[in-house]
Amino acid sequence: MKFKIYTSVIALAFSVFGINAQKINIQKSTLEWIGKKIGGQHNGKIQLNSGEIKLANNKIESGSFYIDMNTITCTDLKDDGYNQKLVGHLKSDDFFGVDKYPTANFKVTKSTSFKNGKATLTGNLTIKGITQKISFEVTKIKNVFTANLDIDRSKYNVRYGSNSFFDSLGDAAIDDIFKLNIKLITNK
Repeated sequence: MKFKIYTSVIALAFSVFGINAQKINIQKSTLEWIGKKIGGQHNGKIQLNSGEIKLANNKIESGSFYIDMNTITCTDLKDDGYNQKLVGHLKSDDFFGVDKYPTANFKVTKSTSFKNGKATLTGNLTIKGITQKISFEVTKIKNVFTANLDIDRSKYNVRYGSNSFFDSLGDAAIDDIFKLNIKLITNK
């Protein structure tokens, strides 16, 4: 009985103060990556494990997102052999070390209010056990949140083919910046 009373009080407090916690629909949400190198690029997808956003007073008050690094795929290579070779390399210690670091995450630390559907989100991104503060613009249309991030992999000790760590790579260099295009859909 006490649990029901406490739950009701918490729900009432959330509604009075305009706090709205929304779970991310991981089946409908998408994370697409793009990695570039001299003379080309590769792209693919990765999946969320879970996520939640708390909205209040027209801003994101808090949020956390967990990414399953084991779900990395490549969508541009049609040859199965080359595709699996690239995906295996991305999962290896040369890149994301998925055996040791199976999850990456982002936790919101602050946000501006939405104006014309846009806000600036700041938080901590953790990849390979290394946490860095990042800020980016997020767009909200109803229950859909989108963002395009440029992430510097060298800050997360993702070294393979990086001019930040190795000299004389020439045309074997891979850009330190990779793009992550995010579309999060919440359950209303």
